[in-house]
Amino acid sequence: MSRMGGFLQEASHQIAAGGSAGLVEICLMHPLDVVKTRFQIQRGKTDPTSYKSLGDSFRTIFRTEGLLGFYKGILPPIMAETPKRAVKFFTFEQYKKLLGLASLSPGLTFAVAGLGSGLTEAVVVNPFEVVKVSLQANRNAFSEQPSTFVQARRIIARDGLGFRGLNKGLTATLGRHGVFNMIYFGFYFNVKNIIPVNEDPTLEFLRKFGIGLVSGTIASIINIPFDVAKSRIQGPQPVPGEIKYRTCFKTMATVYKEEGFLALYKGFVPKIMRLGPGGAVMLLVYEYAYAWLQENW
Repeated sequence: MSRMGGFLQEASHQIAAGGSAGLVEICLMHPLDVVKTRFQIQRGKTDPTSYKSLGDSFRTIFRTEGLLGFYKGILPPIMAETPKRAVKFFTFEQYKKLLGLASLSPGLTFAVAGLGSGLTEAVVVNPFEVVKVSLQANRNAFSEQPSTFVQARRIIARDGLGFRGLNKGLTATLGRHGVFNMIYFGFYFNVKNIIPVNEDPTLEFLRKFGIGLVSGTIASIINIPFDVAKSRIQGPQPVPGEIKYRTCFKTMATVYKEEGFLALYKGFVPKIMRLGPGGAVMLLVYEYAYAWLQENW
């Protein structure tokens, strides 16, 4: 097989495995993403639509919006997750290969490759995130909300394709994905290389799942202020027609000043509940799918 043919085959395996990982993760974890977004766009206890607790949010959404309310905005991430996770894992592998030519330690190589993959992923996914957040913020019954394509057209018609429209909140998305992937990949592959491989398939699965769970949890804890800023910028503004949240760090500063430090960690519990196990699921699906593709295709 030629060098180019070998690269294309390897790339197709990485892209297919990464896309599969994203699709499985989003189908399992989307309800928690809806709850997380609702918490993040709340503006303190004075917000009349404020949820009292995680349990209250689940009960209220189910009672007022039905079961499908937990799947609001799922089409944009399904449409985005396949290319997004494909980009995430493919670019990570390629950045890792390129960085192997430099005199970096293996541990640093994993982290820097993760940062590069996160920044690349953010550029791809941000328009989908804008549509998703606008749909998730809608508290009408599922049957009453606009479709994904109608909502996207509305955003483009009203605000265009730029940083006030379909690419609103790009800097916050870059921060969210760059920081997350840097820690996620850096921690997972460094720790996985330290803890010995187990010959028992079940214990080996649990070893990888445990490392992936911790990786996703730590990355989520560190990057959540960027996620809150992204949700505020891309979600509905407090006063219709008046843009309060514009840039990433200014939004963080405003939230901190008006609502306190803990407001930067709104949606923390559902985010951890999603991206802890979700992070483990993604890595495991990717690794097992990639290994299967290498053996059979």
